[in-house]
Amino acid sequence: MLVARPVDPSLPLVERLYAARHASVGERDVSLGRLLPPDQLPDIDRAAERIARAVQADERMVVVGDFDADGATAVAVSLLLLQGFGATRVSYLVPDRFRFGYGLSPEIAALAVADQPGLLITVDNGVSSIDGVRVANAAGVDVIVTDHHLPAAELPAACAVVNPVLAGSTFASPALAGVGVVYYTLARVRQVLRGAGWFENRVEPNVAAVLDLVALGTVADVVPLDFNNRVLVAQGLKRIRAGRCRPGILALLSVARRDHRRLTAEDLGFAVGPRLNAAGRLDDMSVGIQCLLAADQEAAHALTLKLDALNRERRDLQASMVATAEQHAAIVTADPDVVGVCVYEPDWHQGVVGLVAGKLKEKLHKPVIAFARTDAGSSQLKGSARSIPGLHIRDVLDSIAARRPGLIKRFGGHAMAAGLEIDERFLKTFANAFDTAVRAVATEEQLTRVLLTDGSLTAQERNLEVARELRDAGPWGQGFPEPLFTGEFEVISQRVVGTGHLKLLLGSDDQVLDAIAFNQEPVAGKRVLAAYRLSENAYQGQTTLQLMVEHLSSLP
Repeated sequence: MLVARPVDPSLPLVERLYAARHASVGERDVSLGRLLPPDQLPDIDRAAERIARAVQADERMVVVGDFDADGATAVAVSLLLLQGFGATRVSYLVPDRFRFGYGLSPEIAALAVADQPGLLITVDNGVSSIDGVRVANAAGVDVIVTDHHLPAAELPAACAVVNPVLAGSTFASPALAGVGVVYYTLARVRQVLRGAGWFENRVEPNVAAVLDLVALGTVADVVPLDFNNRVLVAQGLKRIRAGRCRPGILALLSVARRDHRRLTAEDLGFAVGPRLNAAGRLDDMSVGIQCLLAADQEAAHALTLKLDALNRERRDLQASMVATAEQHAAIVTADPDVVGVCVYEPDWHQGVVGLVAGKLKEKLHKPVIAFARTDAGSSQLKGSARSIPGLHIRDVLDSIAARRPGLIKRFGGHAMAAGLEIDERFLKTFANAFDTAVRAVATEEQLTRVLLTDGSLTAQERNLEVARELRDAGPWGQGFPEPLFTGEFEVISQRVVGTGHLKLLLGSDDQVLDAIAFNQEPVAGKRVLAAYRLSENAYQGQTTLQLMVEHLSSLP
């Protein structure tokens, strides 16, 4: 269902788009000075002081990350800044998702303390790692947790837990990604070191130099782009467009055939992020981290080729798994009352089930959990959950755990995505409990697919200059969606290209407009209603306007 946002037509285009997103035109100023100060982040000073002491004493430090793009960029930011501060004994450890699972588990903590570090720093994980922190503490190793996931009732006994969503936090941007949290933490470390005179005989690093990585991790983790996150992303995009970024990011953009000079947040989310994530899904995220840390284009290029090959393998796996999942879902949703959907196949790859759940959620517009075995022949299942706007999936899992103790072995996550583990013999019981829990909280409005639009454009507004103005008025993304317009058009021509995409020429008000609709079958009739975005299409040295069609339906 297309629903137009309320707009004031008297306002200039960008102003009315901002107003429709409950933002003021003053928020177009995304200069670095607009960033929130770190003061209100929980435990920020305690964490910064402990890390500063470790730098000054040249303690051995281990950064424990996560196996997604947010975790990989957070690890890279940590190593680059800590080494820039003067630390010489810093290493990282990322759990193999297939052997250890997520976070600072007791097994990972034991590996981390084997080299007798003085300090462990978790990035994009740790807030639920009570047992892992206990193992580190027992070995005499301090732990600093930097995370953005929702905490359980008990916090780990770390030296500090820096997390904007802790109870009582007054930090005004709870939507920070994991890489954003560690960026803030290390920016504060620099302040502490500066105050101690640490840089009097050393080069003081510019922490803004890693904002390309912060932007990538923030967009790839699909956190809401509130104003503070938009500043972080905009500053990172600015650096990448100017070529002042990590060689690995330029190499990833090159293999994805994206021009860094015209980079958008969408390019980070759909071209760079998936290639980086492919390492953690199918292999070892250290490949992705090495790419981000590569000092030159030659080293980065070789690693990028490996990431690109993994991403192609991931796409093939995903396509096969989604096709099977759709068959399972068709059986489950034959009952129209079912609103919480669980799917499972014994041979599914556990690194890809999150993408399967996401694709199925988009098709059904219902919360979905896709399960895979933890190992071949194992009775333990790992599930990846994806939700619809307004329905908090972690709260749903929490309610099941409270009502049915023992049904879920462990879980954690966000409002829109979560992970869990159950025993295979409880799958049917859990599926019923999940559907019941979703039905208890889901509203009819949440279960209705709505495409919010920004009204229509005049013929004078449908041009390349306006497309560029809108691009530069971003960054757009989760929670601050890219402008989407509607219009009625005459279909001049249409043809299927690639793997089921529809290439069109559309006519309106004496204009002929190039358009493309992905995963769209040809439409009947000569007139259509289209919901579209303005975009630039660069081809053979020429840049032209192209409509990116999100919705297409025939008109009588």
